[in-house]
Amino acid sequence: MYSSGTWRTGREEVKGRHMDLILWIVFGAVAGWIGSLIMGTDARQGWLMNIILGIIGAIVGGLIMNLLGAPGVSGFNIYSILVAILGAVILIWAGRLVY
Repeated sequence: MYSSGTWRTGREEVKGRHMDLILWIVFGAVAGWIGSLIMGTDARQGWLMNIILGIIGAIVGGLIMNLLGAPGVSGFNIYSILVAILGAVILIWAGRLVY
């Protein structure tokens, strides 16, 4: 059900889920790409690695922010992209320590 009180049909609900997935992939790609630019690794990683780093970075950044008492990723907004970028930068930094 939409917050406006209208009901979704089954087909609209499935379409909405697909759009959410696509938006999260784009969100992850942007966060991972910016994180890789900050860390200077953009030339070594491709778009798929940027997406993966961004999505996992959003999780890591959210966990770190929760530990600090701040909200984690809260939706599609500037704050959430900054948290995801922070997580991606931390992942790249940790990867450098391992390799």
